[in-house]
Amino acid sequence: MSIKDALVKAEAAAKEKKVDWTLKIIKLHGQLPPIDKMDNTLSMLGECEYLSLSTNVIDRIANLGALKNLKILALGRNNIKSLAGIESVGESLEQLWISYNFIDKLKGVQALKKCKIFYIAYNMVKDWAEYARLNEMPALEEICFFGNPLCATFDEADEWRAQASKRAPRLRKIDGKPTGAGGPATPEY
Repeated sequence: MSIKDALVKAEAAAKEKKVDWTLKIIKLHGQLPPIDKMDNTLSMLGECEYLSLSTNVIDRIANLGALKNLKILALGRNNIKSLAGIESVGESLEQLWISYNFIDKLKGVQALKKCKIFYIAYNMVKDWAEYARLNEMPALEEICFFGNPLCATFDEADEWRAQASKRAPRLRKIDGKPTGAGGPATPEY
């Protein structure tokens, strides 16, 4: 399914339910048939602040350039292998949820200037050099990283979090647990 078709379907469902349709919050997760790519229809969503395309079959990040107000991007449970393409929302994005994909490199995270929350659990990151790239994200406070091969090298979750905290000392929260760094942790959701 295309994003355009999914938008038409979502708008019709909102009208049927007599719910206000807004282009600030777009939830196109779990579409049937699934969305297969982030096409140029996204350029029509300049007002969007929250975009969820989770649980589809998208294989790459693309066409986000017009989303200058985007604060939250949810791309979990897709087939994404790289963060290439994320830089176009690097000046506005505050949260990136991209768990359950196939990402093994964190190249490009330095573009995420305002990103405070980065959920990248259950991906393919396996070495500390990639994890260290998190330090290139100046506003980062919280990560969800469990389920990556790097975490599996530790027998205990607490041991993993201790090592992860040492290597990214500004983080306030790792895998849902406060680290003690930088003041109070982000509130629970």
